[in-house]
Amino acid sequence: MVDGLEIRALRDDDPPVIAASFEELGWPKPESQYRRYLAEQADGTRDVLVATIHGRYAGYVTVRWKSPYFGDIPEIQDFNVLPKLRRRGIGTALMDAAEALVGQRFPVVGIGVGLYPDYGQAQRMYVRRGYLPDGRGLIYDGRQVPPMEMIRNDDSATLMFTKQLR
Repeated sequence: MVDGLEIRALRDDDPPVIAASFEELGWPKPESQYRRYLAEQADGTRDVLVATIHGRYAGYVTVRWKSPYFGDIPEIQDFNVLPKLRRRGIGTALMDAAEALVGQRFPVVGIGVGLYPDYGQAQRMYVRRGYLPDGRGLIYDGRQVPPMEMIRNDDSATLMFTKQLR
């Protein structure tokens, strides 16, 4: 475990810090996204877990309690660890915390993963953690892709997994 690692709920002062961290990477994750997450956290539809190291932002993961894809199975979404801090156990700690949170209320959790190489580490991590494909095949923008249909391999192309927590 990383010295000084803390996993906590998203706070009011986090959105500008998180957005600035992703802007430095050239990733389009605006502050408004994290303000929306705060509102969803307040209304109980999403929980957001933030990882910090000695008080500095390191990553986050969200739990959406009613998944648009899985329905009544909660879905872990938007899992990110800053690239310079990866492979230190931060992602594992975030996933452990998210699964423990879901496991208090539900026996199963879902997750989706992109298909191009940028998602390779996440694909391997989910399989190592016991996630199994849900058997519906390729999903694009939330819908099952029928055989022989061409799609764009972007962030909307995913394979969906579930894991038994208990």
